[in-house]
Amino acid sequence: MQTIQIKGVKREQFGKKGAKDIRRENLIPCVIYGNGGETIHFSVEAAEAKKILYTPKTYIVVLDIDGTEVKGVMRETQFHPVKDYCQHIDFFRVVDGKPVSVEVPVAVVGNSEGVKAGGKLKIERRKLTVSGLEENLLDELVVDITELGVGKSINVADLNYEGLKILTPASTPVVSVLATRQSGR
Repeated sequence: MQTIQIKGVKREQFGKKGAKDIRRENLIPCVIYGNGGETIHFSVEAAEAKKILYTPKTYIVVLDIDGTEVKGVMRETQFHPVKDYCQHIDFFRVVDGKPVSVEVPVAVVGNSEGVKAGGKLKIERRKLTVSGLEENLLDELVVDITELGVGKSINVADLNYEGLKILTPASTPVVSVLATRQSGR
């Protein structure tokens, strides 16, 4: 999985008023927690956070917080309901030798037999939640649809990736080919 570096500054202000003051300076309040490490409250520049916020990719984020490097994955974001700017980011700490769960994008490859016969391809899930060690995490989960016929689907249970455990329920459809009027002739 790709890594990206972001600089942060420890913060001493907490609560609504503290968060408001931080946002006024064009910073985003953040926290990193989990995997047995201490919880660190910090802030990052909004422009710097755009690298991880507005992309379909998932990254291992190397956070440089006042000179101390901490690895993590973005776990949750909170956006303003009207103005649509990021209000808060939660990171989960990544530790060597301990599995971490992340959402990884699905990449559909191949030309489906069902689509060739007139069916319509429907991607049901754009991301799947997986768990694994940092070195086993993939940039994307490749799903080959070449053999997929009309009225058929590929579920999570049909997928297998070395070194990863898929946490999304096994019965969840990932991609399917729907019958159309034209394909029924």
